[in-house]
Amino acid sequence: MTSSLTVVTFKWHTPGYRAKFEARHVNVLRSMVVRHYRRPHRFVCFTDDATGLAPGIEALPVWDDHASVPNPTGGGRPSCYRRLKLWAPEMREVLGGRYVCLDLDTVILGDLRPLWDRTEDVVMWRSPGMPWPYNGAMWMANTGARPQVWAEFDPLESPKRTTEAGYRGSDQAWMSLVLGAGESVWTQADGVYYYGSLPRPRHQLPRDARIVFTTAGDPPWKMAHLWARRHWR
Repeated sequence: MTSSLTVVTFKWHTPGYRAKFEARHVNVLRSMVVRHYRRPHRFVCFTDDATGLAPGIEALPVWDDHASVPNPTGGGRPSCYRRLKLWAPEMREVLGGRYVCLDLDTVILGDLRPLWDRTEDVVMWRSPGMPWPYNGAMWMANTGARPQVWAEFDPLESPKRTTEAGYRGSDQAWMSLVLGAGESVWTQADGVYYYGSLPRPRHQLPRDARIVFTTAGDPPWKMAHLWARRHWR
């Protein structure tokens, strides 16, 4: 276990996107992390607008690398290729030795130490029920591990390769293709759930749930479920 972890999230404005992420969404995510991860850590938000971010959040300017590369799936889906830069070795100067990347549309319900105290150099969230191995909503790595994820990305050819492989998404598709299926993973056995895969009725959570990932089209701040209102704060 490392002595300190950097928790990373992103907030940038995308004109015409189906959801608008706001400072309060970052603030709530940090609040949940503070409650449920009782270890020394930093909380970093890479953003194009730091207005309204709470004290304790390190707001850093988000870069434009690959920001204009569209999601090959189309349909106004998110393009998150800029997040691939987290895999660059030079990010060690910014993030320290180890980081975990989290999506904003997340609900944290339980102790994160069993998830984030793992010691493998890379841990990915296994995509539930999908043909590609990993989902980009959460991953953890020693900074600089697997530098090929960043170094080998080509804005024209890489999206074509993921599409040909039958992988959907932007950065998650590329990470899945480059890393292959052999990385250490979190699954439902670790208490990591996807909202769309929850047993019905969805207002009843599995007792072992530590974290639930939603989507921008059905985020926790719009949910009526008691568990979402209780924990997303």
